[in-house]
Amino acid sequence: MGLRPLPSALTLGAAVLATVLAWEIFTPAPALDAGGVVVEIPAHRGVLGVAAALRDAGVIRSRAAFITLTLVRGSARKLQAGEYEVERATDTMGVLRLLETGRVKQHIVLHPEGATVTELAGELERERIASAAATLRVARDPAFLRGLGIPGPSVEGYLFPDTYQFVRGMTPEEILTRMVQRLRAKLTPDTLARSRGRGLDLHGLLTLASIIEREAVARDEMRLISAVFWNRLKLDMPLQADPTVQYALDKERRALTRTDLLVDHPFNTYRHPGLPPGPIASPGLQAIAAALDPAPVKYLYFVAMDDRRHYFSTTIEQHNAAVARYRLARNR
Repeated sequence: MGLRPLPSALTLGAAVLATVLAWEIFTPAPALDAGGVVVEIPAHRGVLGVAAALRDAGVIRSRAAFITLTLVRGSARKLQAGEYEVERATDTMGVLRLLETGRVKQHIVLHPEGATVTELAGELERERIASAAATLRVARDPAFLRGLGIPGPSVEGYLFPDTYQFVRGMTPEEILTRMVQRLRAKLTPDTLARSRGRGLDLHGLLTLASIIEREAVARDEMRLISAVFWNRLKLDMPLQADPTVQYALDKERRALTRTDLLVDHPFNTYRHPGLPPGPIASPGLQAIAAALDPAPVKYLYFVAMDDRRHYFSTTIEQHNAAVARYRLARNR
């Protein structure tokens, strides 16, 4: 019986290499021992660039092992750019599968009722999703507005207030379009028909609702505030709504001076009767409903009693007395 030939050095080397690659593929990187790691994969990097980014982030042990596994699986061209959250104890196989599926990290962005485009732009920049400047530029771009059928100077008022999930890499166009589409999905045919019945197109409805949204703190006052504005519109009285002046002067949520109220600006409803050229914030569904269903009262005035509630009056004499009374109370 003859002796079996000893394995060649090449065979031994290949076996050792395979063992090392297998260990590197199926053993999580040390950085993932303590917890998850967020890594960002830029677009158009190629498999070598992706491997380098993953190794630099400490989520794989070896670039060679990652590249080899990618070639074996035939997924070199399927890797998707984006921001990924690699969970604790994930091995290289798991990292590759994550990039193959494109399950990028979602960022929660809250756009509350009464928020403005400027406030949204700031939030997107804080989350490193899009720069504030780029968001505001797109929000006011005439071509973008025409494409969405928005007649106003910006997307203000057309962004539905809600909680959104965005990913880094999305463009401002994609983000704003999604928010406008959500608003249109929320507005029922009955709502639009009732608006037309009151002589308001969608733009006018959102404009009035946005002013109600910014004036009201207590939700149960919305229909009363709506009634004041409707009564004034019928009498061709200026709305005299402070939030419209704050919007005109970029002084959202800040106190106004007497000089501010005199500024000649299309959004200054102290100087110009009727509705301003467009919405001043994102109205919620409750404010939209209030705009279409004002309370059956004859009030023409209201003044803040405190940080939440207002006192409503029918005559200027009642209003002036209320202003003096509550101003005195606040100064005590």
